Amino acid sequence: MMVKVIYFMYKKPEWDVEKFQDYWRSTHADIVCKMPGIRSYTQCHTLLSGYGRPTPPPADGIEEISCDSLEALKELEPTEEHMASTADLENFTDTSRVFRVFTEEVMIKEGTTHEDMVKNIEFVIRKPGMPLEEFRHYWKNIHGPIASKIEVIKRYVQSHNLMLEYEKDPPPAYDGIAATWFEDTAAMRYSATTPEYAAHHADMFNFLPGELPFIITKEIRMI
Repeated sequence: MMVKVIYFMYKKPEWDVEKFQDYWRSTHADIVCKMPGIRSYTQCHTLLSGYGRPTPPPADGIEEISCDSLEALKELEPTEEHMASTADLENFTDTSRVFRVFTEEVMIKEGTTHEDMVKNIEFVIRKPGMPLEEFRHYWKNIHGPIASKIEVIKRYVQSHNLMLEYEKDPPPAYDGIAATWFEDTAAMRYSATTPEYAAHHADMFNFLPGELPFIITKEIRMI
């Protein structure tokens, strides 16, 4: 089972976004890419336009690192390369806010992507009182197919937290992330006008507490 660790990234408060993104994309990426056994490494940078809204984005970006198994990820932890990567977070992020979760990727709608696309990332939280397994089943098998009918969504991936996340204290802030790719922000805006989006939106309230936090990003594949 391919396992993906997701880092929720927050810049140093005194840094501007451009400086943060440049360091992350260059200096930090060079360190991460040296880690052994990584199958994929992706950075998702929040679009600068997202900072012009009245409410700041819920994160400055998402970092995704995949390995062949949970055991492979655990074997990575004590390596010199992983420790260097973790230490480097102090140089450009607000480490009091940065956190990570281990997830399993679930493909809902396959499709090819390219570097000019935008990637919408929603921070998924289940409805209060909903059992975890019921939520995971609903999200994957009922809501996923409904959302995948939105034609302008070119690719749709759910990342479900591994069960070990719920053994932690405190438990994870989110139950996973939903990532959808669009040709551009105009296509994303258009999607909200379609009947398929209306069906997706109406179904959200069956398993979610309401509107979800989200960031609109550009994806940069490093590996």
